[in-house]
Order: sequence, then structure tokens, then C-alpha cells
Amino acid sequence: MAMFSTAFMVSADTITDLGLYILLPIFIGFLFFIMWDISKKSDAGKQGTFWIFVALGMGFFGFLAKLVIEFVLEHWVL
Repeated sequence: MAMFSTAFMVSADTITDLGLYILLPIFIGFLFFIMWDISKKSDAGKQGTFWIFVALGMGFFGFLAKLVIEFVLEHWVL
């Protein structure tokens, strides 16, 4: 039984990395689909669709900005 429990041990860092860099972008993609669906079902038009994506999509762009800032700080500044 001890062999079974050690075969599937995963560190907290690995789980965090998987969640942050794989599962979160998938979730963000699903949110973009939801925004598109909302704009189509509500007949928002071009401007309404634009503002739905701007307002609700800012979290995604903040996530991308965070990744870029982390990369720059790790490789060029620190």
C-alpha cells in the first residue's frame, strides 16, 4: 500500500503550476465563449459585444499582464 501512495504524490508547486498555467487559461477561454453567447442571445450588436468583451475580458488581460511582468522581473530585473 505504501508503494501506491508514493506513486501518486504530487508536490503543491506542481498542483499550483498546473492550475495556474493550464486550468485557468481553459477556464478563461470558457468565459470568452460565455461572453460571446451572452452578446449573441441579447442581440447586443457590434458596440454592445465590444463593451461586453472589454468589461468582462479585463480579468484575462490582467492575467496576461501578470505573466509578462513576472517573466520580465525574473529574467531581466532580478
